Amino acid sequence: MSIRSMTGFARATGTLPDGTPFAWELRSVNGRGLDVRLRLPGGLDVLELPLREAAAGRFARGNVNATLTVKREDRAPKLVLDQAALDRAMALVRELAERMPGAAAPRPEAVLALPGVLRTEVEVPDEAAEGARRAAVSQGFTQALEELFAARAAEGARLAAILATLLDEIEALCRRAVAEAAGQAAAHRARLAGVLAELLEGERRVPEDRLAAEVALLAARSDVREELDRLGAHVDAARALLADPAPIGRKLEFLTQEFGREANTLGAKSGSLALTRISLELKAAIERLREQAANVE
Repeated sequence: MSIRSMTGFARATGTLPDGTPFAWELRSVNGRGLDVRLRLPGGLDVLELPLREAAAGRFARGNVNATLTVKREDRAPKLVLDQAALDRAMALVRELAERMPGAAAPRPEAVLALPGVLRTEVEVPDEAAEGARRAAVSQGFTQALEELFAARAAEGARLAAILATLLDEIEALCRRAVAEAAGQAAAHRARLAGVLAELLEGERRVPEDRLAAEVALLAARSDVREELDRLGAHVDAARALLADPAPIGRKLEFLTQEFGREANTLGAKSGSLALTRISLELKAAIERLREQAANVE
């Protein structure tokens, strides 16, 4: 069996070309379709579309949250002197000194604090370096995807064992139901004859052919062979799905709904307490099957 779960976790680490370490963390949970959510540091938003496409190439369903963490050293911004701004500031200082004879000369740090004299150096992006940085991040994401795929496959193997056990349980309950349903006609006859005897108090007998007709009518209304046949067919279909290498989650969820319909009808048409109890056990087993099927990709 090669089914995969929709739940899993993966972590992959790497190093950017400049030596900066980074880490990808991917978490996956159940989802009706595939929903990939990325959290990327500034400057790497351009990778969002190709990373989404890479995830779609590995998974068919599930809510996948991917977070990229880049560890950067805290560096103070590099300041550079704007010579033109300094010259303008010094010219203004000299003009003020001429207008205000005897005034104290301004301190150097006061001149440097004037707007525009010092500015933060802006790094010119290196396209080759940026390309190498994006390639390293993408490679790390691919590694994380493979680890998440393996995690979901391992969880799927455990799910397959649980599902197979539940299908065996359902099949066994169906066999018990078949055996119990085989005696429903005789039980109807005995019950109807007893009720009539009590009502008539032995004064007169009901014609045998009339009694047989009433029993046949009750038996027809409570005939559950068709429901049991369909339940058996659903068990076979579910086992075939478990052996299918393609994503089967949606098909399996639909099939569990069909299981439930047949079990409900079986309970409604039950003609004995024993068969009613079996139908309740069937419903409980099918509900457990449905809950587990909701985890399958």
